[in-house]
Amino acid sequence: MRITGRGIRQRIVFQILSLILFSLFVTLAEAQRWPSDYWHDGKIVLVQGDTLKGPVKYDLQQNVVLLGRGGSILDTYSARKVLFFEIFDVTANRYRQFYALPFAAAGSYETLIFFEFLEDGKLTLLSRESVEYRTQTHGFYGVTYSQQILVYQYFFLSEKGQLEEFSGGKTELLNLMGRYADHVDKYMRANKLRIDDKYDFARIVAYYNSLQGT
Repeated sequence: MRITGRGIRQRIVFQILSLILFSLFVTLAEAQRWPSDYWHDGKIVLVQGDTLKGPVKYDLQQNVVLLGRGGSILDTYSARKVLFFEIFDVTANRYRQFYALPFAAAGSYETLIFFEFLEDGKLTLLSRESVEYRTQTHGFYGVTYSQQILVYQYFFLSEKGQLEEFSGGKTELLNLMGRYADHVDKYMRANKLRIDDKYDFARIVAYYNSLQGT
């Protein structure tokens, strides 16, 4: 196969563009910051009854919440010592509440871990978040790269106090809603709500709860 000068130039240009694109992806990935990276105005309510106010930072992977002062860590509290904590999330411009609840993951013992409270009612929706690497490929240049993304796990709290993880899709969710499924489906379509968006999911559950007794 004969490679012309033009073909060589095109290949060089392609390689240069690929390197630039890859460098851009790496730079953006390194620059990313997540809600758990920030200090937020908030409060921590301890099991013993004390309420602590000030800059608050959380780490759901370690199940600890940090109280700060002057940009430094003043105290660290595990989920065993905390009833709940609340922050005003500067990245979402809204208040968020987290509760310490007993939960046994598959193959592990029950222990207290933090869950974010999203919606209360007939269905009570909670979540946990984590930052994970996902491998993606740019379709045009064929460049493969790893990117960090924020991933959510969702849980429903039963009226008996049992926590169950929800990992299904729209069909599974509507099946949980029984005779209200059609109403919720229309609501989701009309408002273009998706269950892979945390706050959309909360709106869907809130609407379902509002239908109870109608």
